[in-house]
Amino acid sequence: MNSLEQHLTGYLAVRRAMGYKLARAGKLLPQFTTWMAERDQSLITSELALEWATCPPATGSNWHHQRLSVVRGFAAHLHAIDPAHEIPPADLLPWRARRAVPYLYTDTEIQTLMDSARVIPTPHRAATMRTLIGLLAVTGMRVGEAIRLDRGDIDLANRLLIVRDTKFGKSREVALHPTTITALQSYLARRDRPVPPEPTTAVFTSAAGTRLIYCNVHLAFKQIVAHAGLHPRSVNCRPRPHDLRHTFAVNTLLDAYRISENPAVRLPLLSTYLGHVHPGSTYWYLQAAPELLALASDRLERHLQGASR
Repeated sequence: MNSLEQHLTGYLAVRRAMGYKLARAGKLLPQFTTWMAERDQSLITSELALEWATCPPATGSNWHHQRLSVVRGFAAHLHAIDPAHEIPPADLLPWRARRAVPYLYTDTEIQTLMDSARVIPTPHRAATMRTLIGLLAVTGMRVGEAIRLDRGDIDLANRLLIVRDTKFGKSREVALHPTTITALQSYLARRDRPVPPEPTTAVFTSAAGTRLIYCNVHLAFKQIVAHAGLHPRSVNCRPRPHDLRHTFAVNTLLDAYRISENPAVRLPLLSTYLGHVHPGSTYWYLQAAPELLALASDRLERHLQGASR
């Protein structure tokens, strides 16, 4: 193990102890230290960091900037230990903040996705994706939260899911409809559930019986989307698993408008249910729904008309 690798172990440990998950850094920085070792380099310079960050072909995204940003954090840590390490300037690579436009699913499309899970080769894997898609649709959970669920996190008596240590270190309880409880019980009771080489408490398991991996969920979801015949609505609006969360949030607010409930009252509850730190974070999920914006505009117009009388 070279000096950079040793420092990297300490850097990741310290940052994670502070509550940072560092999933991306945990994958990219070992690649960077290996790349540096292959070139017999032990000091980070802006030139080397830039060369590594721009190694992959351009993808039209901010990927090069993100790679450099990961190295910058590590370099800042090393610079405090040895000033000979350079911290790459923040503006060394251009970038533009960009978020995908949410693909808001209709109820029919969600059902079609669940039915299309049969395209996955083995019955257990197909049942896994069908149940996972259904759970994401009715709870608004993050994909990572769902695949980290253990059997002990399902409280059958109180119809709850316990979502532990999620983004920002928060844990929460998610209320479930009886039909969702039934679906989870049926999935867990399948006789074709693979037996893993090592015992696991995971709810959602792979064909090998091990806990699902995030990237494999996305690959399977792409297969399902193609089989379901769902197409991008624009360059930046493509069906993604995370958009089930957007759809849940939008539908929750739409229900409030439709029953004449004050959406401002429901928003903090929705924010808590989704596991957001602040209700302001929830607004992002709501700004891409024309129907929701129309209802909000109509409500505002009625309020202004009443105020002018």
